[in-house]
Amino acid sequence: MTVTGSGVTHDVTDIALTPEGLRRIEWAEREMPVLRSIRERFATERPLAGIRVGACLHVTTETANLMRTLQAGGADVALAASNPLSTQDDVAAALVSEYGIPVHARRGEDRDTYYRHLSSVADTHPTLTMDDGCDLVSLLHQDRAAQVKEVLAGTEETTTGVIRLRAMAADGALGYPVIAVNEAQTKHLFDNRYGTGQSTLDGILRATNLLIAGRNVVIAGYGWVGRGIASRMAGHGGHVAIIEIDPIRALEALMDGFQVMTAGEAAAWGDLFVTATGNVNVFRREHFEAMKDGAVMANSGHFDAELDLAALRQMAEGHVREVRENVQEFDIGGKRLHLIAEGRLVNLGAAEGHPAAVMDMSFANQALAAEYVAKHHAELDRRVYGVPPAIDAEVARLKLAAFGVNVEPMTAEQAEYVASWKHGT
Repeated sequence: MTVTGSGVTHDVTDIALTPEGLRRIEWAEREMPVLRSIRERFATERPLAGIRVGACLHVTTETANLMRTLQAGGADVALAASNPLSTQDDVAAALVSEYGIPVHARRGEDRDTYYRHLSSVADTHPTLTMDDGCDLVSLLHQDRAAQVKEVLAGTEETTTGVIRLRAMAADGALGYPVIAVNEAQTKHLFDNRYGTGQSTLDGILRATNLLIAGRNVVIAGYGWVGRGIASRMAGHGGHVAIIEIDPIRALEALMDGFQVMTAGEAAAWGDLFVTATGNVNVFRREHFEAMKDGAVMANSGHFDAELDLAALRQMAEGHVREVRENVQEFDIGGKRLHLIAEGRLVNLGAAEGHPAAVMDMSFANQALAAEYVAKHHAELDRRVYGVPPAIDAEVARLKLAAFGVNVEPMTAEQAEYVASWKHGT
């Protein structure tokens, strides 16, 4: 851990990367007009004064602009990475030296360093947690139970984290209320579908330079993330098959024009495999054994658990090499299987994550949810809440305004009609 001359504690790769990080943060800000308008209001109203935010998020240009917004609102902020491969080192440096925000994150950090960085954020005794995957919340509840009572509330960014939080709440283990930002319509309908769809494809293409057209692409999971990836792969000419355990989603995928297969059926058919389920070991030993020579695998879920990497390494018996940046080749008895970004989140491990324009909405929800819980935490129970509909609608309104689009309200006659039960045929 290092302390700057101004007293900002940090652990980043190279503080000299600040100028490039600053340029990229400013570039992203141009695509984030909603968050910018919130920051301008926050700077005047200071709704987060006295709040200590402990954040565990991907350290990207978009996150930097969220941190600036929280800081403008009066919050003291400390930030750690939510994935060992998602940190943009130049951005981390700029947040420390240009904006005075304590950052503990290095791209490629090992597991011990990752949890040491989380502990550094916990050491600031946050009164509001802002998580992407529930790791900070889990650390506080498992290792620092005495600190949990200091936390007023939290927010959670991603599906996997919400699943964990709901399990905690069901067990009676959740120590404070959490807003599931992931479940805002202006988050999951846009970030998960358009953001992850584009950035997953971007990560795969940067890592491999594959031609998608004519290739058999298998996507595990047909939630909003899977839908987004499927549409982008199909748009590039890929032949897309979906693996899905939910019969309703499987039926939807079929009616959207995709093949639906089991993992076993898809293993021998696919050329490119992408996981987006939030679950573990979607592809396992029996699937690796059935895959073609040259098959490529990537994960777009939050954790590197969707591919059974332990089995893959065991099958390769040490015959593993890096064949391109961010691509490992596993030689399994003469058959070569390729893994992108170590099986971690491909859109951040091999690319830059979501476009700023879509993160504008997600992080606007984060900022407004933080404001909401700062005002209303005393009224909330220790459970998981959705984003208040008024916040969701305000984010949509602001985004439309940024596009120069107006939505026409109902006339008085229309409003009366939809609110009445007396009108017949």
